[in-house]
Amino acid sequence: MKKVFIINGGQNFGHSGGKYNQTIADSTLEVLKDFGNVEIKITNVDAGYDKNEEVEKFVWADYIIYHTPIWWFQLPNGLKKYIDEVFTAGHAKGIYMSDGRSSDNPKINYGTGGMLSGRKYMVTTSWNAPETAFTLPGEFFNETSVDNGPLFGFHRMNAFISLEKMESFHFHDVEKNADVERDMKIYKEHIKKVFEQELKPQLA
Repeated sequence: MKKVFIINGGQNFGHSGGKYNQTIADSTLEVLKDFGNVEIKITNVDAGYDKNEEVEKFVWADYIIYHTPIWWFQLPNGLKKYIDEVFTAGHAKGIYMSDGRSSDNPKINYGTGGMLSGRKYMVTTSWNAPETAFTLPGEFFNETSVDNGPLFGFHRMNAFISLEKMESFHFHDVEKNADVERDMKIYKEHIKKVFEQELKPQLA
């Protein structure tokens, strides 16, 4: 039995009601339940949380799935606060022990003090920006992908706590050109494919 922790970072703020990321989280749950050999815990950040209980969920999980909108090219303020509070509470309690360096040679081994080795994470993001903003010459993101550009720090953050990256999924143009049914169909196929590979030894 594998354990999956889903973090829904959708937020009711300004003109956003958080409904799109709630739909993504619901789709994730639907697909994972079909496997039958997965135990799932979910945190909806906007609904409130206990930081120490969240630390326990990270330590408990085999897989962590983050669902987040992107606001002004970064994580929304609620999810950023959640990470700051939960990861800090997780110091020496299962998330990270140190930055990995020793006083004998402080120039090397930075980022090797995480405590979540053997676990993996996935992230989905939702954007107003179209996919072409990242891929076409001359467009806004200079042909730099979401993962190598806006999410670079997010991925290094997860590496710092020793999580291994799984294939991301990014939803684009969700304000001006949304097709929720189409997008969720494609996403469900993605997460099913990823977890079929992850759970294959158990399914055999």
